[in-house]
Formats: sequence, C-alpha cells, structure tokens
Amino acid sequence: MTGQPVLHLDGLAVRYPTRGFGKPPTTVIEDVSFEVGKAETVALVGESGSGKTTIGKAVLGLTPVSGGRVLLDGRDITHLTGRARRLLSSDLQAIFQNPYGSLNPALPVGRTLAEPLLTGTPLPRQEVHDRIAELLRRVGLPEDAVDRYPAQFSGGQRQRIAIARAVARQPKIIICDEPTSALDVTTQAAALSLLAELQQTLGCSYLFITHDLAVVKEFAARTLVLQNGRIVEEGSSVEVCERPQHAYTRRLVAAAPVPDPALQRARRRQRTEFEASAR
Repeated sequence: MTGQPVLHLDGLAVRYPTRGFGKPPTTVIEDVSFEVGKAETVALVGESGSGKTTIGKAVLGLTPVSGGRVLLDGRDITHLTGRARRLLSSDLQAIFQNPYGSLNPALPVGRTLAEPLLTGTPLPRQEVHDRIAELLRRVGLPEDAVDRYPAQFSGGQRQRIAIARAVARQPKIIICDEPTSALDVTTQAAALSLLAELQQTLGCSYLFITHDLAVVKEFAARTLVLQNGRIVEEGSSVEVCERPQHAYTRRLVAAAPVPDPALQRARRRQRTEFEASAR
C-alpha cells in the first residue's frame, strides 16, 4: 500500500461497563491497529463474538471508543457526534447483513436513494433524479424500481438497493458487515461481482467483515484474523487461507465448507484435532 491510508485504526479499544459495583469493564476490542488503502479490500474475519462487528460499529460511530484512534483520510473521527458525524456520510458508508432490516419498508426505493444525495450539500432536483437512475442502472435494477417498496423485491435485489444507497455519494470507504451471508450462493456471487465492479469504477475501499473464508480468499487483497478482540494473524488473503500460521486461523480454515466431500471429511477431522489439542 502506498500513500496515506483511507482508514487507519491506531490502538483501538472498546470496553463496556459490567453490571455490579466495582467490577472492571468488559473488554471487547483491545489494541487493534491496521490500515485500509485507496481502492483496497481488507477482510476482517473471526468467529461470532470475536469483535469484528464491534470494530465496524466503532468506525461508523455506532459504539463508543474507549481507547486509540480512528482516522479517515488522516482526520481523527474517533469521537465525532451529531452533525459532524453525519457530514462524514459522503466519505464513509456501510452495507449491513440484512438488506430488508437496513431499508425503511415505508419508503419507496427512490426516496431511499435520494436521502444520501440530499445530506450535507443538497443536489438540484434534476441531478438527484439523474443520479438515482444511474445508480439503479449500475446495480442492475430497472428504472421503475424508484416507485416500488423493499417488500416487492427479492433478498438479492434488496441488497443491490442497499449497495446503491451506499455508493450514492461515491464514498472513500464502505464498511461491509456480513453483506452476503444472508444470500444464497448464486446471489452471493452476483453481489460480490457487483461490489468488485463498483470498486474498479469508483475507486472506493472496503472493510469487509465476514466469517466466510471462501469469500475472503477470492474477494479481499488482505485478511486480518480476529480472536477475542485482538488481531492474531494478518497477511495476503491467499497466504492466510492457504498457509495459516496461527492455530486459531488453522481452525477457521478447517471449518470452512468445501465442495469436495472427501476434503470436507478431512477438514472435519483436522478441526476435531485442533479442538482436542486446544483443551
């Protein structure tokens, strides 16, 4: 990676209060540091409860940061709130796991896509109309989608709408929190292909949060492995997936499903051995 990173986490820590007088806070994230470069995809992987989603929320300002810094294009955004945080929407966006839950069911698609275009410095009405039509074209949806509601679309189409909303202001980085895990394999492949195409066209970066190493290997340039709120391994996605160094990463790789039944049985045995040795 060359030049200033788009996103830089420096010693990030997130701790939540623990119930009970005098009890120390619960540490969810501790001393996490990494960078995401321009037009780069960095994957953050780990089991449920590893803290990967908490990191995404900390970057987005959805959970308080207890220590360290979050820098966006060199600007410290760690503790921004209110209007200052909202103004970041042109540079920082998110795509969440459940496309139906992240879209307002009471708003037609046109209104949903217009919202980010009217945040900050509003665009002229005709330009908003033209941008919405262009967004729908880019994500492969018909123009008449503007008057339809989220419930009238399939899961894959709803995620395309969520992607269109995220790229509406051509942000510098998008936090993708398990964006394909609720989709079937075919629709998942189409969504990943769309994200890759948009990255090539718009030059945006992705922090791709997932538990799916099969997706990581094909989609992300670099991978960070998170265990109990700490990074335990990082490197190119091919290296991490094919030649994992940490025992936890090897367990994740062994747990990843593969289409070959014999290889799947071998991986299951390998995972059992890892779990036995960890006891």
